[in-house]
Amino acid sequence: MKIVLLGAPGVGKGTQAAVLSKRLNILVISTGNILREALKSGSDMGKKAKSFIDQGQLVPDEVVTGIVKEKISQDDCKNGYILDGFPRTISQAEALRDMHIKIDKVIDINVSDSVIYERMTGRRVCMSCGSTYNINTAGRRPKVDNTCDKCADTLVKRTDDSKETVKHRLEVYRNQTEPLVNYYKETGKLVIINGERPPEEITEKILEEIRN
Repeated sequence: MKIVLLGAPGVGKGTQAAVLSKRLNILVISTGNILREALKSGSDMGKKAKSFIDQGQLVPDEVVTGIVKEKISQDDCKNGYILDGFPRTISQAEALRDMHIKIDKVIDINVSDSVIYERMTGRRVCMSCGSTYNINTAGRRPKVDNTCDKCADTLVKRTDDSKETVKHRLEVYRNQTEPLVNYYKETGKLVIINGERPPEEITEKILEEIRN
């Protein structure tokens, strides 16, 4: 089973990818993770990526695609995988097609911008133990304002959760990644999932669509 996960920042793709990985017993291939792996391994593609990162530049599509190609050829991907963060652009999707990779399902987790703003700007993180909370979401608020329930350290708001940063990330998504929805719709493999329901319901709906 080979799955592509789409969705704007803040829709919960990472959480769903982790749960689906366990339920389906397949690997999650996250662009950020495999870039870090490639840099650490010192592979040819990793060295190319490092040369751009060291200069403060974005890693070009062809290098990212090469790193993904290296990863999916490894033994731990033989049973299938979930692609999270790749493809990010039409050109990356075309490169994936040119690799003759047969994608079984493309899952687009759809959440309104207003809910995304609420989720991301309300997120608070404990830098000591890594616990996360959301002051805008019932059931995820800390018991004491700005204090971690687990270790009692002070909670912080990350700089990338500011309203301005969220707005910019959504603009980039709309311009670069959202066109993939129509691209995959034409293949007949696109499934749109309502991402504003509880996480457990989203997971079950995705699994139902995958099995159909």
